[in-house]
Amino acid sequence: MNVPFLSLKDVTALHGAEINEAVSRVVNSGWYLQGEENARFERNYANYIGTKHCIGCANGLDALIWIWRAYIELGVMQPGDEVILPANTYIATHLGITENGLIPVCVEPKEETLEIDEDKIEEILVKREEQRVKNGIENRIKAICIVHLYGRCAYTDKIGELCKKYDLKLVEDNAQAHGCVAQVRGKNGEVRTVRTGAIGDAAGHSFYPGKNLGALGDGGAVTTNDDELAACIRALANYGSQKKYVFQYTGRNSRLDEIQAAVLDVKLKYLDQDNKYRQQVATYYYDHISNPLITLPKRLDDANNVYHLFPILVKSEISHQSSVISNRDRLHDYLAENGVGTVIHYPIPPHMQECYANASWNHSSLQGGVGGRLSLPITERIHNSELSLPIGPTITMDEVAYVVKLINEFK
Repeated sequence: MNVPFLSLKDVTALHGAEINEAVSRVVNSGWYLQGEENARFERNYANYIGTKHCIGCANGLDALIWIWRAYIELGVMQPGDEVILPANTYIATHLGITENGLIPVCVEPKEETLEIDEDKIEEILVKREEQRVKNGIENRIKAICIVHLYGRCAYTDKIGELCKKYDLKLVEDNAQAHGCVAQVRGKNGEVRTVRTGAIGDAAGHSFYPGKNLGALGDGGAVTTNDDELAACIRALANYGSQKKYVFQYTGRNSRLDEIQAAVLDVKLKYLDQDNKYRQQVATYYYDHISNPLITLPKRLDDANNVYHLFPILVKSEISHQSSVISNRDRLHDYLAENGVGTVIHYPIPPHMQECYANASWNHSSLQGGVGGRLSLPITERIHNSELSLPIGPTITMDEVAYVVKLINEFK
C-alpha cells in the first residue's frame, strides 16, 4: 500500500469543480489584484476567525513581518525591543521578529504538549522585573508570540494574565491552526470560545498549499481588531501607500492575488468539515498506536486541535559503545520502505541554524554559561525525536490502519 504524507492533488480534487470555476471566474474577469475576490475572502475569513479585520498578504512570513513592523511604525515598539516566543517553532516565527530588528527571547516548550511553557515565560518576566526594580534596568520585553504549533492551541489563561500584568502585546502565529479554538477566561471569570487568530492583539496566518486552509500557491493574512494596526499593515503591504501614489511608509509589495483569494474562499466553506475528518484520523492514531518506542503528545479536546500535523516522539537508544541510535530516523526509513510518507518537523531548531550562529540573543551567557549557543535541551530533544505521520482530509481509514500496523510492528 502507498500512503503519501499529503497529496495536494487529491486535496484540491475534493472541491475541484468549485475551485476550477473560481479560477476561471478570475481569469475571465480581467482583474487579478486587489479586487472583489480579495475583498470577499478577507471579509469571510475575518468573520470566520471572529475579528474586525483581515488583511491578505503574500505569505505567512510576511504576515508576521508586517505585524512587528506596524508596531514599530506606530511607536508601540522599537528595534532592540524583545519578544518572547517558543524555541521549538519553525524558523519563520523568529525571522519575522529579527527582520524588524527585534530580539527573540526563546522559551522552552512543555514536552508533553509541545507548546510554549507558560511557567517558564513567567520565570523570565519575574526575573526581568526584579532587575528593573533593583538596578533600574528597563524591561524591553514588549510582547509574547505564541505559536499554535502542529494545529494545537498554545493559549493558556496564564499567558493572557501575564500579558495584562506586564502590559505585553499578544501576537499569534496561526500558520498551522486554521479553525482551532481556545477557551478564554474573561475578567469576571466567564469563559468564551474564541478561534485562534482572534485571541491576541494580532495574528499571522499562512495559506501555504499544505496547510489546513491552503492556496494553490503562496498566500497569507493578518487578522486583528485594532483599526490603526490594520490600516498600517494594509499600507505597508502595498508599498507603504494608504492612497494611490501617496506613501506614508517605506513598504513592500506583499499582496494576496485574486486567484488565491478565490480558491481560499471556496476551501474556507469546507474547513470545519475537513478539520473534523483530521480529528477522526487522529483519534484512530491515539487509540491504536502502541509501541514502547513511541510517545504521543498530550491529547487535547478536538476543538483545541485541528491536527495540521500529527507529531510523534520516537525514543532514541544508547548502544553499548555509548553512541546514539536514532530510532526516529530508522522509523522514518522503515515506513518509507513500506510505502508510507512521513516528514520531520523540524530536524534543526532555529537557535542551531547557521544564520543565527552569531546572533547576540543566541548565547549561553544569557543563561549563565561561559560561551557558545543557547542550550535548550527540551527543544533539542523534540527536534531530534519528532516524526509527523500522514494526516489530512483525503487519507482513508484503511491507510491509517496500515500506518498504525507498521508502527506497532516496528522494533
